[in-house]
Amino acid sequence: MGEPMDRSKRVARRTLGSPTLFAITYASVAGGLYLLLGPIAGAALGATPIVMVAAAFLFALAVMTYVEGASLHPERGGSPTFARHALDEAWSFVAAWSLLLDSVLLTAAATLAATNYLAVVWAETARGVVELVLAALILTFATVRAVRGGTGGPATKIKRLSAVVAVDLLLQAAVVVVGLVLLSDPGSLTRGLDLGTSPDWQGVLFGLGAAMIVVIGLESASGLAGEVRANRAALRRLVVSLPLVMLVLFAGVAVVGLMALPVVDGETPLGGRWIDAPVIGIVDQLSGSWPVDALKIVVGVAAAATLIGMTLASLSSAGRVAAQMARHRQLPTRVGRLHHKHGTPWIVISATGVVAAVLVSFRDMDALVGTMAFGVLLALTIAHVSVIRLRFTEPDLKRPYRMPFNVPFRGASLPVPAVLGAILSALVWVSVVVSHPAARTVGLAWLAVGVVGYVAYRRYRGLPIRGRVAVPERALRREEKRPEYGSILVPVLGTALDDDLIQTAGRLAGGDDETDLEEGYAVVEAVWIHVLPMSLPIDGPLPDGRRQEAKAALARARAVGEEYDGVRVATSAVRARSLGRAIVDEAHRRGCQAIVMVAPPPTGRARSGRSGTLLGASGGRGEALGETARYVVDKADCQVILTAPALDETEAVMRRRREAESGPETDGGLTDEDERWLEQL
Repeated sequence: MGEPMDRSKRVARRTLGSPTLFAITYASVAGGLYLLLGPIAGAALGATPIVMVAAAFLFALAVMTYVEGASLHPERGGSPTFARHALDEAWSFVAAWSLLLDSVLLTAAATLAATNYLAVVWAETARGVVELVLAALILTFATVRAVRGGTGGPATKIKRLSAVVAVDLLLQAAVVVVGLVLLSDPGSLTRGLDLGTSPDWQGVLFGLGAAMIVVIGLESASGLAGEVRANRAALRRLVVSLPLVMLVLFAGVAVVGLMALPVVDGETPLGGRWIDAPVIGIVDQLSGSWPVDALKIVVGVAAAATLIGMTLASLSSAGRVAAQMARHRQLPTRVGRLHHKHGTPWIVISATGVVAAVLVSFRDMDALVGTMAFGVLLALTIAHVSVIRLRFTEPDLKRPYRMPFNVPFRGASLPVPAVLGAILSALVWVSVVVSHPAARTVGLAWLAVGVVGYVAYRRYRGLPIRGRVAVPERALRREEKRPEYGSILVPVLGTALDDDLIQTAGRLAGGDDETDLEEGYAVVEAVWIHVLPMSLPIDGPLPDGRRQEAKAALARARAVGEEYDGVRVATSAVRARSLGRAIVDEAHRRGCQAIVMVAPPPTGRARSGRSGTLLGASGGRGEALGETARYVVDKADCQVILTAPALDETEAVMRRRREAESGPETDGGLTDEDERWLEQL
């Protein structure tokens, strides 16, 4: 069995390479042209080609940001992951919550557009009861497929995907070429065009925001981080080729579209009669010969197939986003519950399909696209800001891709494309909120409900609002009725962070009702590690102060941990040369099923204004825990769970601790050592 498995891995490495990365990324955005041209043209009118060119520029900035972010932190997640590492968990939630809204809306919009493109085969599919029934069938099919997960091996999937991408490229290029040949009328592009009046600036900005919905494809493609084998040169080719394809095809189809269906009296049929199937509206104006009529049918069927694929992808994306949110305790664990057989978040996927069916019944593509623009622009802005922030908090971390055009700023390298992208996407987001009623009403209400629910849930569970907490994927399954972890190792530091670590371990080990874990006997191994330099013997005497510090920290850990039912805290002190290696070795020796330890904080701003992610141990307790966490994650043979409270919450815990120690008659002020610890944070 060894040889076939090795061969499979080699095949995966060959197939998941640079061309595949381009195919997967473009396939995620290919349906954007079929879906978005109508609403964009309806708002931007004669300025639609200009909007498409501007959108391609903004998209190029977005590609650079997402490629650098995903190469820096190769985890599934996109902008929520970037925000988690650069900002904090609250901003990560905002990005994820926005993407969840977009997944629901995109499912409905793609399904509605697919029924209209199929009208080239049977006109009834675009109206009445037949359209609703067909939409329900499409959503049912896509929901079942999304719950069941993908089928076929890597090579099979890549062949299918490459075929879809090739067909889309050829058909969209054919529409541009045939349109330019048969409808060569450049004057129709500027006829009635008066920027600021027809269209007004709100229409132009809304069209730009709608065009940026294609960024949802970058979010989906970010799920490939860590799986695709692509070198630095391949990533650079992706950054260049993807925006170039969008520029040529999107702008080209927009030009042909306005020549086929020009603006008359401030309106174009692209944004009216043909808003749900604009490319068919263009080809319909070219009809007159059998080759063109055949092209119309082929385009309609291919577009419908691509849009159904987008429906399936957006359903899967909703499940992926919700599962990640549940893992990081941004949503109740039950919401992200995984199917016992297929391992997919079936509750969220099914709910998304039902809500999408309701939205399709309104048949309002403009409202769907406008509200999607709200979510995607907010997530995009957070992604840009996060990548900028990571340049300061993690300047030395390896970046397989580093975007060009950087300027020195406060000891770091400031990425100009990300700065420009953040400013422009934020401005367009504001314009969409101001100018589009559906985006303003639905988007802001969705955001408000989500933030209030997130804060309430975190408070109810006793979790920090901004701090990172993660539960293992197995906790989202209902496979076994026993404690998820029988033994958890927690390295204690003698700081205010110890309480947070022990509490996290207690919740994971002690029958948490959120994960349906049966109450039982679980052990939290609280370990103090004396890190000794090579100049001192490993078995030599320790200063009394260090022994007392360890004893006090372990006693505190026991008191906190044994407040949880079914949990016993075992304490011990060990000696080692390296903190990270000692943690890994102790977890292996004790047979621990998980390690809970402190991670670099989500924000590295020190109180003095300096930036940095170094999380050092107080009192010279060895190497920086930022490096230690990376070592443990790489080397440990069990689950590693990282948590990092926000700076203000850590300071509050410290002050409460000092008040309890000093008594009510004191002011509970922080000690010099406390101030040094906060400075390191």
